[in-house]
Amino acid sequence: MPIYSAPARDTRFVVNEVLDLASYAGLPGFESATPDMIDTVINEAGKFCSEVLAPLNQPGDEHGCTRHEDGSVTTPPGFKEAFEQFREAGWGTISAPEEFGGQGMPHVLGFVIEEFISSANQAFGMYPGLTNGAVSALLAKGSPEQQAKYVPKMIANEWLGTMNLTEPQCGTDLGLIRTKAEPQADGSYAITGTKIFISAGEHDLTDQIVHLVLAKTPGAPDSTKGISLFVVPKLLVNDDGSLGDRNGVSCGSIEHKMGIHANSTCVLNYDGAKGWLVGEENKGLAAMFIMMNAARLGVGIQGFSQAEAAYQNAVAYALDRRQGRALTGPSEPEEKADPIIVHPDVRRMLMDGKAFTEGFRALALWGALLVDLSHKAETEEERAEADLLLGLMTPVIKGYGTDKGFETAVNMQQVFGGHGYIKEWGMEQFVRDARITQIYEGTNGIQAMDLCGRKLAQNGGAAVQAFFKLVGEEASAAKGDETLGPIAERLEKALNEQQAATMWFMQNAMQNPNNLGAGAHHYMHIMGIVTLGLMWLRMARVAQEKLAEGVEDKAFYEAKLVTARYYAERFMPDAGALRRKLEAGSEAVMALGEEAFSTAA
Repeated sequence: MPIYSAPARDTRFVVNEVLDLASYAGLPGFESATPDMIDTVINEAGKFCSEVLAPLNQPGDEHGCTRHEDGSVTTPPGFKEAFEQFREAGWGTISAPEEFGGQGMPHVLGFVIEEFISSANQAFGMYPGLTNGAVSALLAKGSPEQQAKYVPKMIANEWLGTMNLTEPQCGTDLGLIRTKAEPQADGSYAITGTKIFISAGEHDLTDQIVHLVLAKTPGAPDSTKGISLFVVPKLLVNDDGSLGDRNGVSCGSIEHKMGIHANSTCVLNYDGAKGWLVGEENKGLAAMFIMMNAARLGVGIQGFSQAEAAYQNAVAYALDRRQGRALTGPSEPEEKADPIIVHPDVRRMLMDGKAFTEGFRALALWGALLVDLSHKAETEEERAEADLLLGLMTPVIKGYGTDKGFETAVNMQQVFGGHGYIKEWGMEQFVRDARITQIYEGTNGIQAMDLCGRKLAQNGGAAVQAFFKLVGEEASAAKGDETLGPIAERLEKALNEQQAATMWFMQNAMQNPNNLGAGAHHYMHIMGIVTLGLMWLRMARVAQEKLAEGVEDKAFYEAKLVTARYYAERFMPDAGALRRKLEAGSEAVMALGEEAFSTAA
């Protein structure tokens, strides 16, 4: 059975030393995030995920969910009991607002818990996963009555939430949805239609499930401008807050998927279900994007969390498995073979995994800090700047993070050789589970287009210019240092490649939009490389300072410096190759006639 141990030491390093969360103690919600409290949350959450959730991951995948004749769904054995422990411990309330029963702590700690849960058991984490996004949408657009009725119980995880967008005929192009919302005399709407791919759409973990559903009212524009958002509970809620009759929504089937088998991804049928408008009519897409942006950050964490779990197992296997001899001579002559970790190609894969997972953890938690600062920073200017950077980083965290997360999971499977392809070792599950993260909450092609088609030009390019300034200043400040200088110089070169790619888009995308579309994926990866480079420069700087102070844990900080150098040497040069691909434009991409793609005789 695969192993998982929450990376508490590395997480404390990022939160306490790189982000220096204690320095924000004067901001609302941060005052309770003392170093002792942070350590307690990290250690206890890690213990719960490692000891309770991780052992359920492989059995849950093998068992899957069961739909019964009445449309009800049961989760795999042990999931309901584990969810009760999760709920009673309040793990879902960490960063939720205090006025509705949450703990009001920084989103940074909420993201820490999300990583641990997803690494331990991604399918389990998807049940409460969208609830926070649904809460955000209700808090931003819901009426006071809706907030009072739903939000406290959702924050307490007594009720869970979902997001209903996709239909059989439409995914990304939501203007094509057909679900109808007919106004009723009592102020409600009758919701009728079919939604597919609904994560945690039906289950036995909670009695109540609160669905947020996109639908069109009569006479609404036949486009995205005609979409409204509705709250549709599985069970109607009585005036006293108790649960009443079953609403007209049912699970028609569970999707048969490549991975995440332990999560009930449902086809939901709405047959005149009672729903209530959230926000303004025909303004539902803006409300839903509040959920989707939160979900995209969460999916980025999911992608890298599968890489983390796969990496841990690959390291353990490489230390134990004996095959062949080191190229420089036997490392353990008394044994018949050396551990495979002595082989440079195995080391290459493991170092790639270490450099990505540790770098991306820093990026994800920096993104969480930006979420906090966009709401709680002292000045309006600081809040606006954090929001600007967060909007720019969201598609990178989701798109680049899940692309590289999947790639890393595959490479960690490769470390196992043939055993990686055998089910009992668990590596193929990490690969299967990681794969969905590149697809849902907006495919990574959509993320790339969001970054390049919207975010780069937004507000006259203010966000990307702020990013360039931030990276440029930090790289310039480190260039004269003997240890940090080589890392900073390579980061500066990668930044120059991104700036050149940005300029090429400005010069070539207006007259031919296909040039943007053909290069967007490459640009997203360039920016991912630069952003992780910034994280590694920051981590290296902290490690150097700690070593100069004479810390006891020298090996930890020395490893950070080596890994930062590895990232600079092995990852950052890819930015140049990607820029050259981008600058090839769209001519060859779009040149073939459609019939030329057919391989039929």
